[in-house]
Amino acid sequence: MNLLLFLAGLAALVVGANLLVRGASKLALSFGISPLVVGLTVVAFGTSAPEMAVSVGAVLNGQTDIALGNVVGSNVFNVLFILGVSALIIPLVVNVQLIRQEVPIMIGVSLLLLVLAQDGRLGLIDGALLFGLLIAYTAFLVIQSRSETKAAQDEYAQENKAAEAGAWDAKLPAQIALIVAGLAALVFGSEWLVTASVAFAKAMGVSDIVIGLTIVAAGTSMPEVAASITAAIKGERDIAVGNVVGSSLFNILGCLGLSSLASGSAGLVVPPSILAFDIWVMLAVALACLPVFMTGREIARWEGGVFVAYYVAYVTYLILAAQQHDALQAYSTVMMSFVVPITVITLVVVFVLRRPKVS
Repeated sequence: MNLLLFLAGLAALVVGANLLVRGASKLALSFGISPLVVGLTVVAFGTSAPEMAVSVGAVLNGQTDIALGNVVGSNVFNVLFILGVSALIIPLVVNVQLIRQEVPIMIGVSLLLLVLAQDGRLGLIDGALLFGLLIAYTAFLVIQSRSETKAAQDEYAQENKAAEAGAWDAKLPAQIALIVAGLAALVFGSEWLVTASVAFAKAMGVSDIVIGLTIVAAGTSMPEVAASITAAIKGERDIAVGNVVGSSLFNILGCLGLSSLASGSAGLVVPPSILAFDIWVMLAVALACLPVFMTGREIARWEGGVFVAYYVAYVTYLILAAQQHDALQAYSTVMMSFVVPITVITLVVVFVLRRPKVS
């Protein structure tokens, strides 16, 4: 029964996110917002709506570990698994703006979360700061879009005209209906998913933190998986990368910001295990994006393979640690003494041999 509830919740989240993204994108174009801003905000934020719904729903149900684990786990999953699999399908071209602007912002936001979490909780002030930064970032993108080139403005005009001449969802009532239906599906889906996940945790003897970092994180990231892999297959490789970076930004600023505000005066408690390990993994993954993206302005297939392998290694560590397995010590030693240093050296050598092309 819990498995059916989990699958139903997951399906509702994916459907709800798709409806929300479709309706919001059409609505944004109808009101004259440029495709650049729509892509970096509406689409990226829309695919992160399941994380938002699950995190806030978990907080309201008293499952704060799932709320925090979901966001941190989703960001690790976004970069290592989604970008990794997408790059294995086809090498991903990285837009210059992502290298110069969005990735550094993602790194800065990850560092900010690490600093705010040092006292063991994310309170109302922390939540207001994170959510306020999301609003400021969105406003910055809108202002920035006004200085677009003539070619970009012409492209926007064509897309907007196509949207107006489109089918039933080009009309305002239909767009609002899509948004409402999407939000409703997200609300119900998040409740079902959290309920089933808590039951799994209790039945398997695994903590809410591990469930949030793995099953829930991967489940709520399904819209990003679908969007990025589909974009990669269609050759829209910059969208595949931009969706992941934008979603990761929204997860921290939007999901954790709103979850902290929803937690009230008690605040969102940061488990010691997340503070000691998982947030550092999330930060390391964000930092790794910069040299990987800058090497020839693309993510090569072998780099995608490394990303996927590291995600498998990360999940394996979580499972071993949760079970206090005898192999945990040996596994950790091999990873830290051999695998990680060899990977770092390889990335440095590739970065030096392949000059960054960001101009």
